[in-house]
Amino acid sequence: MTLSPDSTERIARARADMRMGLPVVLDGEDGTGSLVLAAETVSDARLGDVLTVGQIPVIAITARRAQTLKAMIYDGDLARVRIPPDATGRWVRALADPADDLRVPLKGPLTCDRGGDVSAHRVAILLAKAARLLPAAIVVPVPDAAGFAAANDLTRIALGDAASQFGVASPLHAVVNARLPMEVSESGRLHVFRPEDGGEEHYAVEIGTPDRQAPVLVRLHSACFTGDLMGSLKCDCGPQLRAALAQMGQEGSGILLYMNQEGRGIGLANKMRAYSLQDQGFDTVDANHRLGFEDDERDFRLAAQILTRLGVSQVRLLTNNPAKVAMMDTCGITVDKRVPLRVGENSHNAAYLATKAAKSGHLL
Repeated sequence: MTLSPDSTERIARARADMRMGLPVVLDGEDGTGSLVLAAETVSDARLGDVLTVGQIPVIAITARRAQTLKAMIYDGDLARVRIPPDATGRWVRALADPADDLRVPLKGPLTCDRGGDVSAHRVAILLAKAARLLPAAIVVPVPDAAGFAAANDLTRIALGDAASQFGVASPLHAVVNARLPMEVSESGRLHVFRPEDGGEEHYAVEIGTPDRQAPVLVRLHSACFTGDLMGSLKCDCGPQLRAALAQMGQEGSGILLYMNQEGRGIGLANKMRAYSLQDQGFDTVDANHRLGFEDDERDFRLAAQILTRLGVSQVRLLTNNPAKVAMMDTCGITVDKRVPLRVGENSHNAAYLATKAAKSGHLL
């Protein structure tokens, strides 16, 4: 029956479960599987149960986080740290969260697994990232995945389905659009797009009636609650948003894509963790790495999808980021011209902007 959830819907359930501290089961092709919990949200009670499952559980962390912890990286992009039998939820969270790294720099000795299949560990980390949690997950093998999930009423997803889904951008569907008069232009229109995977919705703000036969003035803007709404001086996002809309208003047309990929795709909570690390002396890139993330976790393919749905194939891109230009070209959107957007520098964000230029290649 079609009433049962498909693989995409099960993965959406799994994200929600992990945010709430519930385990999920990854089912391998041979019937064996892995019990997975987010390190950030696991309770002491559930951790205690995990320690009694039978096999030695590990915490799967990214190579970025493992480098900070001086944990041995045998699997390329991740490390598997064994959880000692007397571990507490606090110990697990300290391994995932760098907040106290400077106060307690030595977390070990840490024993790391090597050899064997790490597909489940890799998917577990991707699930944690998709749930906007710290990229660290408890993983313990279970011999009968289907039976274990049924006995404990847990969400079960096929490992192969999850691995393949994370490799592609979720299809976006137009939900609604309506007229939106704004200060910069009374001829505004807001389009809402919803992804099939249950993720955040994304928006397109259309000014006037852009000529689709010519390069359209376009801005790819990632959501920034602190800068866009609160007027934060730690970044240049708010001034860039307003300057882009103002330029579109002056020219009479343009499209601003407002992508809900806060904190370069790590979510607001993790972005605030990065801010806290910046207060300890780390720059924006190093802070992301200590959390276990890459420099930039955004998926610009979603923006290309929206432009295609809007009938736009050529753009004049308002950006200082060459990576956006390259990704648009890769996704079939021709960037006729990169239009600089150099606004918003102040004494609070000067070092942040210098880091973006030096480490992320922004043209400032």
